[in-house]
Amino acid sequence: MISQNFFNYHFSTNNNKENFFVNQTNRQAFDIVIDNNFDQNIFLFAAKKSGKSHLLSIWKEKNNALFFENNFTEIIKLNKNIAIDDIFKNCSEEDAFHLINHCKIYNLKIFVTSSVDLKDFEFKFKDLQSRLRSFYYLKIHIPDDEMCKMLMTKLFLDKQIIIKHKEIFDFIFKRIDRTYDDIYSFVEKIDKLSLEKKRQLTIPLIKEIL
Repeated sequence: MISQNFFNYHFSTNNNKENFFVNQTNRQAFDIVIDNNFDQNIFLFAAKKSGKSHLLSIWKEKNNALFFENNFTEIIKLNKNIAIDDIFKNCSEEDAFHLINHCKIYNLKIFVTSSVDLKDFEFKFKDLQSRLRSFYYLKIHIPDDEMCKMLMTKLFLDKQIIIKHKEIFDFIFKRIDRTYDDIYSFVEKIDKLSLEKKRQLTIPLIKEIL
């Protein structure tokens, strides 16, 4: 399969630090998350499917934190560090503001992720904007060539898609858009088409998608 023939990547579904692929696009964020001496609140901006939820899970385990899951009343009773994934999607501005204040009062830490950058979000609650701007800002950058190859390889393995010839992989790689969402979407299309056609992946078949 592709991972055996072309690249030396090894994957697991566990959300621990050993299974987070690190390169220059996300190294700063990863290093901060695993730093035992880092005690600031964190705002992590990253595109969808870029690994920000994985990093949040690593931080949660290291800091004995709780995930916010629309459980405001319960979570503030427990006095633990708080992790909020995709804050502007999964948490109201008012709840987010009060959770941040709760952490400040009780000397707790809070880590939030977002697929919308702070500068692009239209805040209705300006006090929340002020609070979040005080957080340590991290960003996962768009995938470079190394990250794209790693992600494509992992997704092909997950889908049990076998690519027998490196030139097929190279053909795909040269033409795919360099965003996390586009890579996921393209592999989904390949998987669906190969199942429908019941054929091995070939360049002519891939051209039907491109």
